[in-house]
Amino acid sequence: MVSDKDLYKRLFTLALPIALQNIISYAVGLADNVMVGSLGEMSISGVYLCNQIQVMLQMLVAGFGAAMVVLGAQYWGKGDSKSVKTLVGIALKIVSVFAVTLWVLVFFFPEQVLGLFTEDRQVIAEAVKYAKIICFTYIFFCISNVLVASLRCIGTVRIGLYLSIVSFLMNVFLNWVLIFGNLGAPALGVQGAAIATLASRIAEFVIVVVYMRFVDNKLKMCLIDLYHNNMTLLKDFFRYGFPVILGDILWGLNLSVQGAIVGRLGAASIAAVSIANNVFSMISVGVYGTANASAVIIGNTVGEGDLDKIKRYTKKLQFVFLGVGICTGMLMFILKDYILLLYDLTDETLQIARALMTVLSVTVVGTAYQMSSLTGIVRAGGSTHFVLINDAIFVWLVVIPLSLIMAFVVGAPTWVVYLCLKIDQILKCAVAVVKVNRFDWIKKLTKEFKTAEA
Repeated sequence: MVSDKDLYKRLFTLALPIALQNIISYAVGLADNVMVGSLGEMSISGVYLCNQIQVMLQMLVAGFGAAMVVLGAQYWGKGDSKSVKTLVGIALKIVSVFAVTLWVLVFFFPEQVLGLFTEDRQVIAEAVKYAKIICFTYIFFCISNVLVASLRCIGTVRIGLYLSIVSFLMNVFLNWVLIFGNLGAPALGVQGAAIATLASRIAEFVIVVVYMRFVDNKLKMCLIDLYHNNMTLLKDFFRYGFPVILGDILWGLNLSVQGAIVGRLGAASIAAVSIANNVFSMISVGVYGTANASAVIIGNTVGEGDLDKIKRYTKKLQFVFLGVGICTGMLMFILKDYILLLYDLTDETLQIARALMTVLSVTVVGTAYQMSSLTGIVRAGGSTHFVLINDAIFVWLVVIPLSLIMAFVVGAPTWVVYLCLKIDQILKCAVAVVKVNRFDWIKKLTKEFKTAEA
């Protein structure tokens, strides 16, 4: 474990900015959660429902970004920057279409869309106020995240951190002004929170576009690069990227179904899950930072073609994943009671939230190992179909059926239902440890192009 210091240095260099970026990004969500929570459980429940739509879009964008990283990291590893830029253009054009489509659905049919997650008319009415504004963030969010992912696959990760800092400061300040009516502004409640988020997304978009055009000296993208076409790369993007994209879409759908299950357990449970998820997202940033950094490292190394280095890195990274998971779980368990002091909610809601965070402090150990191993190593190494099939089996044949039975047949407490929703994080560890150490996932996905074609 003490050899290969370059591996740990590179892992830390990549993972730390990603983790800090996620901390700040989730701090925005936590700030929204706390500030909106002061308006009452109905408001926090309404925002939670809207965030289920955001989760679907976020998983879709994450899928396209991850698919681009799987191929782009390998092309960057072999020194082919033109192919990387072409892949960025492909991803941008596709996610923009999805963003506009979702905006149309949410802006013109908000009640129908939100009605998929709950039957509580009061919660839906509160959620519509937020949704009619927040839907304008979709296009800015999609473009910004794809561009940040493109920089990540070439090892440039600090810009994501800077974006998050700007977003956090702007969002919290505007929340304070617009939610509560400070500095002479009208008190807009949940609508003020939505306007603050929209302003932050626009700022992120402007900064990343300016950075890529005038500051970045690696990829050096221009607007004309978005119009370049390469049919071989397009086919490979969908051949190898489609399982990644579909996997993240299905995972987003899974989270939305989970949101629909929770949405029928009552306002107290909805609010408690919202709190627990926000706290978990913020505390577990090291887990996801390590997984994303590992994907870049493994992808670049596969592109270089050094088989011995790939195997050596893989064995050592697995110990890192376990260590990060155990530390995260302990931190979650220790801090849960202190974090809940920030909220002014009923005793029932706080008691449920405390139980849910205890569940998460255990399951995060499994998340750290299996997710990092399967998406950070196996998927980045080229075996994209395996992760899709594995996730589909556990989610749709185990997690969702078991949760539905516990929620609506057995009538189990909220924490039991929530444990069933997270149980795959533990079960998938057995699959991960076998698959990763067989090394049959190593696949070089790059092609050789003539200069004119590229």
